[in-house]
Amino acid sequence: MGKPSIKELGYTAALCRRKVLRMIEAGGAGHMGGAMSCIDIVTALYFYAMNLDPANPKMPERDRFVLSAGHKCMAQYAVLCQKGFFDEKVLDSYGSLNSKIPGHPDMYKLPGVEANTGALGHGLSIGLGMALGLRMDGAKAKTFVVMGDGELAEGSNWEAAAAAAQFKADNLAVFVDCNGLQISGKTRDIMDMNPAPRFAAFGWAVREIDGNSMDEITAALDALPFAEGKPSLIAAHTVKARGVSFAEGIAKYHYWKPSAEELQKAIAESEKKIEEAKP
Repeated sequence: MGKPSIKELGYTAALCRRKVLRMIEAGGAGHMGGAMSCIDIVTALYFYAMNLDPANPKMPERDRFVLSAGHKCMAQYAVLCQKGFFDEKVLDSYGSLNSKIPGHPDMYKLPGVEANTGALGHGLSIGLGMALGLRMDGAKAKTFVVMGDGELAEGSNWEAAAAAAQFKADNLAVFVDCNGLQISGKTRDIMDMNPAPRFAAFGWAVREIDGNSMDEITAALDALPFAEGKPSLIAAHTVKARGVSFAEGIAKYHYWKPSAEELQKAIAESEKKIEEAKP
């Protein structure tokens, strides 16, 4: 079975965005902004790039994925569900006590989740450990990490960045979801950590892309690793709350508790985009 087309990937991402809104409807609130900005990346990873099997989520030769910015978990939940890791009915438990899909990913509750994340700045270290472990085992599997630009101020990121370059972890690829916003405003005003030149200075091979363009995401994935003996960094420029037009690029939608009217407007727009995206 060949890889999906760009149009098919776009349609899958549209379906996943609708699933995020389904979780928001179930729980009444959630970190919608970052989930929507990174969902194209997460969709491309699971449906285009990664070797995995929903029927055997622990197969040893699988590629690994770590969502460092764990509060964006609705993106991962939506994609895991769309991929067949769990039944859609589970989406309606979001925000409920003992749900398998809590506010941050829990590897003990949901198949397909490789690490508990949400304490920002930890995912890169975890992903590096996985990548080095796979290499020690002689495995061909790759490790992928998605970070947020707002978490780059955490110092642990840079310890991991230095170690990844030092140990030539070229089976590690990291996307930074550069949507330019965090909960309290613009990242450039709070702590400007422009990732491309910084990771390059640490010895990484770096590319910058439009992180909401499937063409550019898949082209970057096809080019991995960008340089032999170097970890790869993709600075993916995205739009916060992508797909909900009235919320796009607005910081207050980082965490969203919608009115009934707002939610129905977002759902109607999402369903229209699904129809438009059909292959």
